[in-house]
Amino acid sequence: MADVHDKETRSYNMSQIKGRDTKPEILVRKFLFSKGFLYRLHSKNLLGKPDIVLPKYKTVIFINGCFWHGHKGCKYAVIPKTRTEWWRSKIEATIQRDIENTRTLESEGWQVIVIWECELKAGNKEVAFETLLARLTPGS
Repeated sequence: MADVHDKETRSYNMSQIKGRDTKPEILVRKFLFSKGFLYRLHSKNLLGKPDIVLPKYKTVIFINGCFWHGHKGCKYAVIPKTRTEWWRSKIEATIQRDIENTRTLESEGWQVIVIWECELKAGNKEVAFETLLARLTPGS
């Protein structure tokens, strides 16, 4: 099946997809800031360049796009009808890289929290934020 866009249009569309400072990421950052948490962004010293690093809590947070990171069972993680095998391979490689990064960070003593894009949609984000807060401040 052929792409519905010509090569230039598809290239432009893909170039507009951001890898950092996304709306879900900014939502989480604003929430953390409102609760008084201090954090760093996209630490190049840590594997996977976590979106948010909370050094005081030895915690990293990845805010994953459901499509790009292959969120299993999510309605936003649908493989495109064009170039299906290429997309499947690309997303599977991302999933494997995420697993390896998580294992390595945890073995180095970091708590790894993954927040999915769909968890930050209206109606879900309050639960996601409560869960995040509970993981950052156990016993409080």
